[in-house]
Amino acid sequence: MQGWLSITAMWIGGGGNPISNYFRRLTDPTFRGLYQANAFDLAVMLPYFLVLVVLAAYGIHRYALVYNFYKYRHHVPPSPPQPTEWPKVTIQLPIFNERYVIERLVECVAQFDYPRGKMEIQVLDDSTDETREVARSCVERYQQLGLPIQYLHRTNREGFKAGALHEGLKSATGEFVAMFDADFMPPADFLRRTIPYFCDPKLGMVQTRWSYVNRNYSALTEVEAILLDGHFVIEHGARYRRGAFFNFNGTAGVWRRAAIEDAGGWQHDTLTEDTDLSYRAQLCGWHFLYLPEIDCPSELPVEMNAFKTQQARWAKGLMQTAKKILPRVLRSDEPGYVKAEAFFHLTANISYPLMVFLSVILLPAMIVRFSQGWFQVLMIDLPLFLASTCSISSFYLVSERVLYPKTWKRTFLYLPFVMAVGIGLSVQNALSVLEAIFGVKSEFTRTPKYKIEGQQRGGWHKKTYRKRAGWMPFAEVALGIYFAAAVVYAILNENYITVPFLLLFVWGYLYTGLMSLGQVYLERWRLGGVLEPAEVRGAATGAPGF
Repeated sequence: MQGWLSITAMWIGGGGNPISNYFRRLTDPTFRGLYQANAFDLAVMLPYFLVLVVLAAYGIHRYALVYNFYKYRHHVPPSPPQPTEWPKVTIQLPIFNERYVIERLVECVAQFDYPRGKMEIQVLDDSTDETREVARSCVERYQQLGLPIQYLHRTNREGFKAGALHEGLKSATGEFVAMFDADFMPPADFLRRTIPYFCDPKLGMVQTRWSYVNRNYSALTEVEAILLDGHFVIEHGARYRRGAFFNFNGTAGVWRRAAIEDAGGWQHDTLTEDTDLSYRAQLCGWHFLYLPEIDCPSELPVEMNAFKTQQARWAKGLMQTAKKILPRVLRSDEPGYVKAEAFFHLTANISYPLMVFLSVILLPAMIVRFSQGWFQVLMIDLPLFLASTCSISSFYLVSERVLYPKTWKRTFLYLPFVMAVGIGLSVQNALSVLEAIFGVKSEFTRTPKYKIEGQQRGGWHKKTYRKRAGWMPFAEVALGIYFAAAVVYAILNENYITVPFLLLFVWGYLYTGLMSLGQVYLERWRLGGVLEPAEVRGAATGAPGF
C-alpha cells in the first residue's frame, strides 16, 4: 500500500511520466519485500514491450493510410478521351484445375463490347484433371461462334502462373494485356472503360477494384469481403492518391506490354509475382492507375482452410518480395514517403510472427505486470494495445462507409469477427512469413472455386478440391484454450479491463481452429466418405503459382 501511495504521489506531483515511473519502480526500495525486479521479469518484459511497440507502429501506419486517403481525395484522374482507333488487346485467362468456373469466365469475356478484330483471348491452362476437356470444349464452342479465342495447354508447368503468363506473351499480339483469374466475372464494358487511360504513354498498368458475388454467403465470406475492401479502398486508394507505389493484384487489371518487358518480364521466384513485377515496373519509371469506380465481381473462398491457405500464400509472397525488392527501393532516388510506404507495405506481415510471440508470452507478462500494479498497465500497455488494434476498426469502417454509405453501420456487427479472424490467421501466416525470411521452399495448395454465387447453400462440400486440415488447427485450438486460462487469471485478479482484449484472442483462435476441423471432419462424417487428397503443386523453384 505504501508503494502504491508513493507512485500516486509522484504522478500527481509531476515527478515523471509512466515510463520513467515504471523503471523507477523497478529499483525503488519502497517495494522491498513486495515486488523486486528479477532476471525472469526483465526477460519477459523487454521482448513484450518491444513487440507491442512494433505492432503499435504498424497500427499507426494504418491511421496514416486513412489520413492520406482523405487528405489526397481530390487526386483523381480526369476522364480520358475515347481513342480514335482502339488498340489490340490480349486477354489472358490463366487457370489450373478450374472445372467449375472456367466456362463462366469465358462466357463473361465473350460478352466484351470491344472490337473483335482488336481483341484476342488466351486460355492458359496448366490443368491436370478433366478441366482440360471442359476448357478445350468451351474454347472450341466459342471459336465456332467467331470469338478470337485460343486454348494453350502446357505439359511443362515451370513457373506456374508466372510461367503461364510468360509463355502466353510469346504468341500474344496485343499492345496491352488484360488478365483475369478463373473465379472473376469482368463486366462487358471493362476494356472500353480502362483502355482509354493508356493515352498517357508512361502509364504501365491499370488496376480495378474487386467485388464479390458470394459476399453474403456466410459470416466467413462477410469477413473476407471486409478485409479485402480495406485493401482495395484504403490501401490502394491512399497509396495511389499520395503518389506512392502500389501493386497489381494479379487479376482484374490491364498492363501495357512494354512495361512488362521493360521491367524484366514475369518472374517466378516469389509467391506474389504480381507485386514483384509491379515494384520492378514502377522502379523503371512506369506509373500505375487505380480505378475503384470499376468493380470486377469475383468469388470468395467458402472454406476456412482454403481462406487460410490463400492468406498464407499472400503473406509469404509479400515477405519474399520484400527481401528481393525492398533493398532496391531503399537505394533508389524515389522520395522518402515512397520508400517508407514500400517498407510498411512489403513488411506488414511481420506482424503475424510477432502476434504469435505476443500470444505465447502474454500470460507470463500479465502475471508480471499485475504484480507491478494496474496503474502502469493502464498508462503504458493499454495505449500500445489500442494503437495496434483500434486502428483496425477505423481502417475497415472507413472503407465500408465509402463503398456502402447507406448500410455501412452494419459493419460494426462484424468488427469483432474481423479482429478475431485476423488473430486466428496469425499462426499459419506466421509460419509462412518465417519460411520466406529463412528461404524455406514450400508446396502449394490451390484455392478452390466452386461457382458459389449469392447466398446459395450446399453443394460445395460434395465437390472435389477439398482441403485437409493438417496440424495447424490443433495449434490454434490450443492457443484458444491458453487464452481462456488468461481470461480466468485476469478475472481472478480483478483486471476486468483486459478481458475484452483477451476474449478476442480466445474467439479468434478457437473460431479458426474449430471451423477448420469442423469443415473437414464433420463433413466427412456426414457424407460417410473420405476426402480426396489435397491438390499439391510442386515447388522446385520455391515459387508455386496461383
